[in-house]
Amino acid sequence: STQTIGPSLGAQATTSGVKAAIIGFLAIALFLIIWYRLPGVIAVLALSMYVAIMLALFKFAPVTLTAAGIAGFILSIGMAVDANILIFERMKEELRSGKGINDSMHEGFARAWNSIRDSNTSSIITGLILYYFGSSSVIKGFALVFLIGVIVSMFTAITASRIFLYAVAPRKTNKFTTFLISNGFTKLTK
Repeated sequence: STQTIGPSLGAQATTSGVKAAIIGFLAIALFLIIWYRLPGVIAVLALSMYVAIMLALFKFAPVTLTAAGIAGFILSIGMAVDANILIFERMKEELRSGKGINDSMHEGFARAWNSIRDSNTSSIITGLILYYFGSSSVIKGFALVFLIGVIVSMFTAITASRIFLYAVAPRKTNKFTTFLISNGFTKLTK
């Protein structure tokens, strides 16, 4: 079916979508900082970098943010957070096994890479199929923004998070530094 809406309703939908994106970003940021401590702060920085890159790409590429495009953007924010969570959980496992902070970070990134690569590859394939076979501009717009978002989120989650985390990570392992790098309410030492 086809439905024609007035410009005020379309503007209201876009404004509501942007508001939802901001609230979602702030809720994710709060969760990451509370649960993951120092790595959570790094993840929020990488996520902020992701948002800045995406908005710059929207400015330079001919992308019109419709409600579907905003949905694709919000969904790809979730993909960026997912990659950071995988990395941080792998780091926690390595810390629990008794490795130092630097070794845990290195192993955490290495062990999480396969899962991140596979999930993002399947998302990219899905986005390409949606874009290629999409019958309307709404579907194609969603697919395009989602594809760009997944690619940028992969860069920020892997590259930016790694650079930031290695730059601020404590060099020595003690109770305080383990607390900063660990997450949640679990005890890391045996």
